Formats: sequence, C-alpha cells, structure tokens
Amino acid sequence: MKSKMLMLGMVSVLFLASCSKKETTETTATTDSTTAVQPTATDSITKATPTAAGDTSENALDWAGTYEATVPCADCPGIKTSLTLNDDKTFSITEEYLERNSKNQDKGSFTWDATGSMITLKGKSANYKYKVGENMLIQLDMEGKEIDGPNKDLYVFKKK
Repeated sequence: MKSKMLMLGMVSVLFLASCSKKETTETTATTDSTTAVQPTATDSITKATPTAAGDTSENALDWAGTYEATVPCADCPGIKTSLTLNDDKTFSITEEYLERNSKNQDKGSFTWDATGSMITLKGKSANYKYKVGENMLIQLDMEGKEIDGPNKDLYVFKKK
C-alpha cells in the first residue's frame, strides 16, 4: 500500500512539473512571436508622437523634403501629387489630374498642431492636413482624421 501511495505521489509530482514547463514554453513562444512583428506605417508615426522626453514628428524627424503620391479622384484615374515641405515652414504643391490635362500649383505656409505630429497647409487653394511620419505623410480628412476604407493606402505620401 505504501509503495502504491509513493508511486502515485511521484506521478503527481511529474505531472505537475510537466504542466509548469508547458506554461513557460507557451509564454516564451508568445513573447518570441510578438518581437518578430514588422513595423507598419502607423508605427512610425506613433513612435514620433510626444513622449516624456518631448520628442515629436516636428522635432525628432527629418520631415523637410519632397513627398509624392497619386491620390484618388472622383472623375479621373487619380491626382499625381508632389508636395515639398521646407524647413522655414513653407510648402509648394503640384497636383496633376491624370487624363484631364489639368494641373494645379500652389504654395504657402504650414502650421504644426499642438502635438507636433500633424501639419495643416494654408495656400491660395491648398488646404490639406497630413500626419507626419518617418519618410512619409498621411493625408487626413478636413477634421484631421485618417481616411479609412479600401483606398486608404493611396493617401500615403512617400518621401523622395
């Protein structure tokens, strides 16, 4: 009887020990898989939002330069857009309406929002908002919200 009790106790200890190792293994696997996640466009902008140290897109990124995208158009194949942001907070923009033989050019100034992550263009006709990320701009709607839907990637401007 004592040997059966001893045997039962040993099996229980082994069983509990194997359960503990399994939990550790699963936790490690979960940790490893989360570190392999690739950064997204939103990640680069999130990293540039204000932190305790005060880093923002405005003061931590090399945002000056020329950005390009072909944004959707209601009555043409797209609007090929080139936007140049200058260090002195001025801009120039060229919008070419594809297959319509129409081109708009504008220039003016832009302002940063209070968080240092979004700019608003103020030109003669251009009045756009953009979220500023690492080597990219994301065009926003007039309320400053990201444009959503199946074509949202078409509103991402890449730095040349």
